[in-house]
Amino acid sequence: MSRLLGALLFGLALSLPIVSCAVEPPAILLANVYREQVDVSRYLVSEKLDGVRAIWDGQVLRFRSGKTIHAPDWFIAGLPEQALDGELWIARGQFERVSGIVRREVPDEAGWREVRYMIFELPGAPGTFSERAERIRRLVHQANVPWLREIEQFSVANRTSLKKHLDEVVKGGGEGLMLHLADAAYETGRSDVLLKLKPWQDAEAVVVAHQAGKGRFAGYLGALKVRTPDGREFLLGTGFSKAQRQQPPAIGTTVTYRFRDLTNKGMPRFACFLRVRND
Repeated sequence: MSRLLGALLFGLALSLPIVSCAVEPPAILLANVYREQVDVSRYLVSEKLDGVRAIWDGQVLRFRSGKTIHAPDWFIAGLPEQALDGELWIARGQFERVSGIVRREVPDEAGWREVRYMIFELPGAPGTFSERAERIRRLVHQANVPWLREIEQFSVANRTSLKKHLDEVVKGGGEGLMLHLADAAYETGRSDVLLKLKPWQDAEAVVVAHQAGKGRFAGYLGALKVRTPDGREFLLGTGFSKAQRQQPPAIGTTVTYRFRDLTNKGMPRFACFLRVRND
């Protein structure tokens, strides 16, 4: 009898439709790298914040992967119905701290009190970016909560002025600058509408192998062998903490690395491990 029941239940399970739990990443605007290819006077400039990107659709706050961010109820209640795009941020040099806070499934109430949602775009909104930036300022003012802020946008006259602002930000511990075309309509995907300017560039790759360490790193990770989205493979051997060398990112993990520029063959110069991408 029990075998018959088991067979019936197994057959029923096979007949049920399979429901996918995959989360669809939201369509967002992604930046290209600034290479002095544009008239900077046509762009609005802001500081590039070292935070966790977060997209608010009017009901749910999500990572760029589409996964839900488990923010406290009071944090969510303070957000407007308007869709928002921005960074969850604490301060310069505090990425690891803010990342640890916002990725917890059970919200750390005290930690979230330090977090600010810094807005730089209104997904799907009409008008030029200059007009949307003004609307962001009004939305933040109307919300009147300390954790919702707009990222300051300003104009520069030329590359010399842009370089001066970059030097000031980097000297103060910041990452770099973002340039957003002032008269651009809202769009998604990677585009010259949005450019990032940093002393160093960063990109992502997938871990495909671990290379054992030698000398002082004997018994630990020596380097990660990684593969870029276009299929190029190379080693990342610097930038790791002792703990990361003891327990390196697993094969299949996506990591962010930092590099100076590209060789003639398209390989990154002075590539250095930065962090695991876990959103």
